[in-house]
Amino acid sequence: MKKLSLVTLILLFSSAFICLGVGTALGAANVDINSSSMQTNLTNQSSGMYLGADTALSASNGNISSSSVQENVTNQKSNTVKTGTTLSASNGNINSATVQVSVTNQSPDAARPGEPVELTLSVQNIGNDDLKDIKVALNPEYPFSKLSGEDLEKSISYLNARQDDDDAGVLKFKLMTDANASEGTYDLDIVTTCKSGSGSSERTYTTTKTIQLEVQGKEYAQVVTVSKADIDIAKEEPLEFIVTNTGTSPLKNLVFSWTDPKGVVLPVYSDNTKHIKYLEAGQSVKVDYTVMADVSADPGLYTLNVNLSYEDADSNSKNIQTTAGLFVGGTTDFDVSFSESSAGETSFSVANVGNNIAYAVKVSIPDQDGYKVSGSSSTIVGNLEKGDYTIASFDVSNSQGGAGGNTTGNGPGTPPDSSQAGDNDASSNSIGSSDPLKVQIEYTDAKGERETVTKEVNLETTTSGNMTAQESRGPGNKSNGFGAHLSYIVILALAGGLFVYRKKIQEKLQKRKNK
Repeated sequence: MKKLSLVTLILLFSSAFICLGVGTALGAANVDINSSSMQTNLTNQSSGMYLGADTALSASNGNISSSSVQENVTNQKSNTVKTGTTLSASNGNINSATVQVSVTNQSPDAARPGEPVELTLSVQNIGNDDLKDIKVALNPEYPFSKLSGEDLEKSISYLNARQDDDDAGVLKFKLMTDANASEGTYDLDIVTTCKSGSGSSERTYTTTKTIQLEVQGKEYAQVVTVSKADIDIAKEEPLEFIVTNTGTSPLKNLVFSWTDPKGVVLPVYSDNTKHIKYLEAGQSVKVDYTVMADVSADPGLYTLNVNLSYEDADSNSKNIQTTAGLFVGGTTDFDVSFSESSAGETSFSVANVGNNIAYAVKVSIPDQDGYKVSGSSSTIVGNLEKGDYTIASFDVSNSQGGAGGNTTGNGPGTPPDSSQAGDNDASSNSIGSSDPLKVQIEYTDAKGERETVTKEVNLETTTSGNMTAQESRGPGNKSNGFGAHLSYIVILALAGGLFVYRKKIQEKLQKRKNK
């Protein structure tokens, strides 16, 4: 009886015997085992599983995930796992990391925002079994994405066991880098799937490897601001450019320059080239010049060719060329002076003393204290070239003293003498004012904008009367005040006649002496 019981116990224990070493944890079937940097020898046995010390066994329908793993698999009826191994079994299939994937080349060395990056991968079978249907796929995440026309998964039909570097398969992938990617290092997952064996013994292996790709910041600069849109002719003007690094990487050794192809606008006090040693991403710098336009330049819009060169992180020189517009020809200036007073009107000389033409010039006497204008208070004199002048006449009188004024006083009841009467007649035709007369000039400048200039004139004499404003323009073409110059002509004629008469008398006297 005792022998029967002992035999029964031995049979029971031998049919399902499990021996566990020190530190072993056992879970249910369908287990996941994760391993890193290990070598696994597996022997299938029907009697159960012998796990060495420090072995962890978990129950979760998974796959073996391993980095830099080499596994030797031998089909037997028992499963033995050596010390330090983490085993994952998924429905009887063991996924062994026998495929080694590495990046052998990256072009460019650092990915650039908005540009594709090419990866060359080496796929090598370092296991003891031949592999087939090897598939390598990239799982890109920001800032990388699929490039149009390129596949994210590629295949190798067969890899022999125990390959060296020369026998490895080579695959090339291209990814697009986001245009707004910041400078830094980013992760990229490479998933490899392969098969080993055939028929019922065929197994599938899946491994995931994470590599790191460097992204170099975007290198780009632009001239975003020019301080002014116009400059005056023959006048020193400040001109300021603002250069901004609009990329995501710093720039170094920048050289900024500009030229006017027509040579009208040129820098003064310096040449046209400025150097900037370093410019951080998002930073701006001012580039200052003092410029001058040629005095003989025609008013108009001129083109400036702007050039900016810089070095990128690899010390490669890059160049940016653009254009800017600069209008040459601004406002002008006038000089107004008293010309003459005759026949009840006051004439003024109006000269364009600036460097630009004045279009549609209008001369006016605005309302003001101390003066009044009889008749029209404004006149249009047309265009005035620089250096040109015109005459404008108005009927201006003193609004304080009236059209006549007696500047010499007499006592009550005292009749004026002849000299006083003469003075009164003169003062009845002339009036004076201590305040200067304001003369307003309106004109259209070379840009088509209407401008207004106000000048003050100290009057020598103004006459009262109702005279229509007259004007004539151009040097030597004055028609107003001819009567005032008639007396000078008569005097010159008399002087000339007297000179001729005296010369004839001297000739007669000389003839008499000779006789």
